[in-house]
Amino acid sequence: MSLLVVPGVAALSGLGLIFVGGIVILPALLVGTLNLLGFGAGGVAAGSIAAGIQSGFGGYIAAGSAFALAQSAAAGGIMVGSVLLQALSAGAMGLGAWMLGHFW
Repeated sequence: MSLLVVPGVAALSGLGLIFVGGIVILPALLVGTLNLLGFGAGGVAAGSIAAGIQSGFGGYIAAGSAFALAQSAAAGGIMVGSVLLQALSAGAMGLGAWMLGHFW
């Protein structure tokens, strides 16, 4: 008998797939959000929300501050992974959600 037939094992497997898929997808969502705010690989975009925050500090941003960390992450400080990896992770999360809903 397959372990996936046992409802508890299948539900835990589903949770695992959701968790692992989320670990891969969350950095991409973070970087995408930072890009929307104006943080990017080439620096802060002129006229963006990030530029407004930066001007509020008079242009001086302390090393290690939340703003500096956000800029570093958006500029490539967080590994996002390939599109294929993101798609596979989304599929794993979907399968995990289905398993959780079907076997819970």
